[in-house]
Amino acid sequence: MNRREWMGLAVASAVVPLSEARAQAGGLILFAAASLKNALDEIAVDWSKSASRPMPRISYAASSALAKQMEQGAPADMFISADTDWMDYVEKQDLIAKDTRFNLLGNRIVLIAPRESTAPVDVKQGVDIAKALAGGKLAMANVDSVPAGKYGKVALEKLGAWNGVKDSIAQSDNVRAALLLVARGEAPLGIVYATDAAAEPKVKIVGTFPEDSHPPIIYPAALAKDTKAADARPFLDHLKSVTARPAFEKQGFTVLVKSNSAT
Repeated sequence: MNRREWMGLAVASAVVPLSEARAQAGGLILFAAASLKNALDEIAVDWSKSASRPMPRISYAASSALAKQMEQGAPADMFISADTDWMDYVEKQDLIAKDTRFNLLGNRIVLIAPRESTAPVDVKQGVDIAKALAGGKLAMANVDSVPAGKYGKVALEKLGAWNGVKDSIAQSDNVRAALLLVARGEAPLGIVYATDAAAEPKVKIVGTFPEDSHPPIIYPAALAKDTKAADARPFLDHLKSVTARPAFEKQGFTVLVKSNSAT
């Protein structure tokens, strides 16, 4: 299967269709967790304009789906995962250049409701989220494979709330799909990243999960081992720059890497 054919498959589960990526071969192809869309879109546009570079073509999906696509031969030049587990997975498959890996961002998980909701939820030990659902569904990314869903399940278990909601979960392929269920009013509550909530005006945060209720949320980035894209290393370095930092922070991410000079 050639690079062009793989791009069609690689974006099948993407949040935004990449028609240009399907139509062209070559150039920088970035696989990134769905929760990064707003920040990375802004960074990619600014980076491209700054030196008349070609626009990176970004496939957004669940980290699990992207890692599996890389394993099957999808032609990614760079991968940014929403957790360390899926970056560890592709590293064990010898699919990334290990010396390029670094922890880029941190995040939080929150409980959201439609914007018109008036009832806050005190997210603490013993919280009764089932009662707050009032017979509705709790929107989450897949709790077995997608990082946001995995973090959410661990937190619910830690707080003693999992058994009350496990039969009332509307699971989705990625965290942005879970966000959309709440934004449309199809679910009264959902668990997403704080950055997702900030990006969607039709939802509001009604509770924040304690940091000690789940493992630290870390987004690692790395180049693919076999990338030949001339812009791969420069763009990876740009993600660490003082120029890129504001776009991440505006969306609510914590930048974990020490910023270098502007690129």
